[in-house]
Amino acid sequence: MSDASRDKPVHVAMDQFQSADGELLIGGIPLRRLAERVGQTPFYAYDRGLLSQRVAELRGVLPAGIKIHFAMKANPMPAVVDHMARLVDGIDVASGRELKIALDSGTNPRDISFAGPGKRHEELRQAVAAGILINVESFREVAELAAIRQESGWPVRVAVRVNPDFELKSSGMKMGGGPKQFGVDAEKVPDLLADIGRAGLAFEGFHLFAGSQNLRPDAIIEAQRKCFDLAVRLAEDAPAPVKFLNLGGGFGIPYFPGEQRLDLTAIGANLKAIEEEAASKFPGAEIVIELGRYLVGEAGVYVCKIVDRKDSRGHTFLVADGGLHHHLSASGNFGQVIRKNYPVAIGDRMSEPTGETVSIVGPLCTPLDILADRMLLPDAQPGNLVVIFQSGAYGASASPQTFLDHPRVVEILV
Repeated sequence: MSDASRDKPVHVAMDQFQSADGELLIGGIPLRRLAERVGQTPFYAYDRGLLSQRVAELRGVLPAGIKIHFAMKANPMPAVVDHMARLVDGIDVASGRELKIALDSGTNPRDISFAGPGKRHEELRQAVAAGILINVESFREVAELAAIRQESGWPVRVAVRVNPDFELKSSGMKMGGGPKQFGVDAEKVPDLLADIGRAGLAFEGFHLFAGSQNLRPDAIIEAQRKCFDLAVRLAEDAPAPVKFLNLGGGFGIPYFPGEQRLDLTAIGANLKAIEEEAASKFPGAEIVIELGRYLVGEAGVYVCKIVDRKDSRGHTFLVADGGLHHHLSASGNFGQVIRKNYPVAIGDRMSEPTGETVSIVGPLCTPLDILADRMLLPDAQPGNLVVIFQSGAYGASASPQTFLDHPRVVEILV
């Protein structure tokens, strides 16, 4: 990548947040005052109004019968989960600890599902005891659940997570198609369904998740249609009628130059057609879409403070008190092949014109600790506050916070 291309600002509109008197507003609170209220930098701040707004906008486009589940792996902060639990129809968890947070939120266990390719025996027992839906992903899980049912006498609710024979085109992270650790290959599902029937487990449906972080409506529509058609075929071998069908998610948010917010109009129309077809193919079944990043990603910011300003051979580095140990994805080390900058601002100089090309780096002893590389920003000095947008998903919980043992980041919901 040339220096000229890296000097360009990030052209992603962050119009979900407002500013006043040169300061970014989070939950209506000026950034500097919010930092004082938190008592430290760095911190993550999530705007509860934006979380509510996103779910309301989604419901306005989707058919009324389509259920929305929150994939809490995107942001498992308990306060966020509590807030989201009041807005959505269910929560999907990926570990026993996440299950505890979901149950603590007051979500009905019937509306909680558990997916993950390596569920431990203790987690399976925990899930059965809680009465949640377990998305089984291997023949081993079925055998262990059968033993738990026989020993405890408790009913065991299961759905089959399917690894389809296709993938979500143009997805940022492919979760299905080809060899995958997730789910059971579609061609092996009939044998798994037979095992579920023999074991006396309560079969409820299917979970299909082809990929994530997609900004192409046509690709999402194609994946949803293929998932539904695959479920119809697999249901022919099911030991009981399908009561639950999770079509996955894949809805992306814009991070980088040239990216636009996802247009949901055609996706909503496609789901309406699927809902109508499901009424005859799967009478009374819940049709679910599972979303994480799309629900919370744009509602969060990461805030850190500039502690030093250094010039090195013609280039300026702003050294901050936060870095990749708090925000691995913004550093480019969470799946990016070619590093790109997240949208970044000097949050207490929002009305100032851009004046210099700088790199914002963290305090860690590694050249990987970069939060913004050669970005055109307003002049900034020690004490100014750096804001990284699009930080509501896969932030604190997806980062190596104990690396070099710097202070952990704080998270707040405002």
